[in-house]
Amino acid sequence: MEGADVSRRDDDSAEGVILARVREALQLPAPPPHLRSHAAEPAQPGALSILPAEAGRPWLPDGGETPDEQRRILADNLARLRAEFIHVADTAAAAAVIADRARDRGWRRLAIHGDPLVAAATATVGCPTHRVDDGAFDKQALEACDAGVTTCESLVAQTGSVLVSSATCGGRSLSVLPHVHVVIATAEQVVGTLADALARARERHGSRLPSMLSFITGPSRTGDIERILVLGAHGPRELVVILVG
Repeated sequence: MEGADVSRRDDDSAEGVILARVREALQLPAPPPHLRSHAAEPAQPGALSILPAEAGRPWLPDGGETPDEQRRILADNLARLRAEFIHVADTAAAAAVIADRARDRGWRRLAIHGDPLVAAATATVGCPTHRVDDGAFDKQALEACDAGVTTCESLVAQTGSVLVSSATCGGRSLSVLPHVHVVIATAEQVVGTLADALARARERHGSRLPSMLSFITGPSRTGDIERILVLGAHGPRELVVILVG
């Protein structure tokens, strides 16, 4: 290709097709969506910058319009990410799921944090629990736990992600160190898009956002070595999402 005039290349090869599409796209100028959003909604000092939903929608996966659509898309995306999705009617059913899992897998100790939904879902777990709250935990004791149970800010249908924060998971360590991460969420916490999740967090916390906000998209994974997918390389190798309601 050295010395060739690529701007005039026009053939049926893969390279030619790609270059032709680039030339075609350049004929349709359009302002970047983030510039449009900033012009429409000037950022407030200290505010979290969020794209309007309509700005990014044409370029992003569908997150669904109705609660039923969002729940279906969420379940499909979690399955593709090799995460387990369990939908139960109420908190008692969620507690039964966790208790059964603890018995079947031989969990000896669970890590939890001080959230009422987590407390209710682990009340009958049948094994000792180690409570972890933001900035106050024993690292070695946490690493010895078989699973960590948290709630979350939102479940994002669009990407199958879980938005956790230091306010909903007792700090980042609880969702990272145990080999299994169990997330308990209610139906009202399912949102369509990433922007909806951030808007929900801003609505909930106002100007006092948690010190940590993190999107978890499936179990921890890497394919760096010979492109072989390995789960649990940098965090939990299993992600279980239990939706209540």
